[in-house]
Amino acid sequence: MILGSFPGEASLAAQAYYAHPRNHFWPLLAAIVGEALPAMTYEARIARLLAHRIGVWDTIVACVREGSLDAAIRAPSRAQSRRVLVQAPNIALVCFNGRTAARAMRQWSGAGYSTLSLPSSSPAYTRPFAEKLVAWRVIADHL
Repeated sequence: MILGSFPGEASLAAQAYYAHPRNHFWPLLAAIVGEALPAMTYEARIARLLAHRIGVWDTIVACVREGSLDAAIRAPSRAQSRRVLVQAPNIALVCFNGRTAARAMRQWSGAGYSTLSLPSSSPAYTRPFAEKLVAWRVIADHL
């Protein structure tokens, strides 16, 4: 499972995870699973991820925020890791997309999950795509 922090404005408007066209999320996962995810409809992308046993969610389920920057998040309400464990006990690895999401790593590892912090796929995090991909390829080891 890959956990982000909280959807940005583009994702909230589109009702779709990682909807900002410059976000590297879909190209990163396309390289990992070997499918043209960015060219697919959102519904098809999600279906293909599920076929590869990859789920997507967020560490924050509600908050106050102006704009899309994680630094602007106020009053976050966190996802319930133990509740997820009951509903999906076979999750092998929980990955955190960026530092803000990774703040919840202790909570998820404390619930019994193996965890991994990944560099953010956000266009605001200017690390080159190739460097991000090297770190994200660890996901393939768990598919």
